[in-house]
Amino acid sequence: MEFLKKHYEKVLLGAVLLGLAAAVGLLFLEIANEKEELQRKSAELTRPRVTPLPELDLSTYQAVLQRLSAPARLDLSAPHKLFDPMPWQRGRDSRLVKLDASSVGPKALVVTKLTKLYLELDVDSFSLEDSAPKFVIGIKRNAAPDARARAKTTRGCKVGDKNDLFLLKQFNGPPDSPTNVVLVLNDTGEEAVVSTDRTNIFRRIDAYTADLRYTPENRIWQNHRANTAPPLTFNGETYDVVNITKDEVVLRARTNQKKWSIPCHSLD
Repeated sequence: MEFLKKHYEKVLLGAVLLGLAAAVGLLFLEIANEKEELQRKSAELTRPRVTPLPELDLSTYQAVLQRLSAPARLDLSAPHKLFDPMPWQRGRDSRLVKLDASSVGPKALVVTKLTKLYLELDVDSFSLEDSAPKFVIGIKRNAAPDARARAKTTRGCKVGDKNDLFLLKQFNGPPDSPTNVVLVLNDTGEEAVVSTDRTNIFRRIDAYTADLRYTPENRIWQNHRANTAPPLTFNGETYDVVNITKDEVVLRARTNQKKWSIPCHSLD
């Protein structure tokens, strides 16, 4: 107590100084908090949080655009006759024929018959030479462009011999009495088994001929071949037959080189 009586001024001054120091410390903390608060408020004012707008419903407009992408078309061409009346033509038999695409021109051409053209191979004869058989192979090319080349010809050959048409691969049976020969065709690699007694010959479809009819002008063409036969002339136009298959006959107009396909799949 005596100490406090003598030095109370110093104790009081020290307490005041401590209080001031604490106040200064609290002031710095308050300044930092106030600065942070000001920055937060400034950010809220300059960069406010905006609530996003609800997504627009564009279904109606998209439906309209979809309809516009495929607009309705008013087709007044064939078979409508409002602005393009149907012309008629008198045929050679005095009948009136509609002049539309299905009644005249290539689409009015009809395939009435197809004939298969075969490559035929058989064994005409054989003989024994130096203990090895030699075969005479008969050849008939029905699809050859040149009529003279369609006649039957023969080729003599032994096993291993090759010509422009086939390779004689092997024979079956004894050399002095073979039962058949095996030929390998050069163009397809196909094996053709041909018996020596002619009970089994080789036949392959190589092409077709067509019988054609053009009713508006009563014209008929028989056994017409592709690329070799004379052209077809009808409806004031000339056409070449460029291909014949089991499914179609292909024509090509000489004036503009346009091709036309005439179906024949219903024929055998």
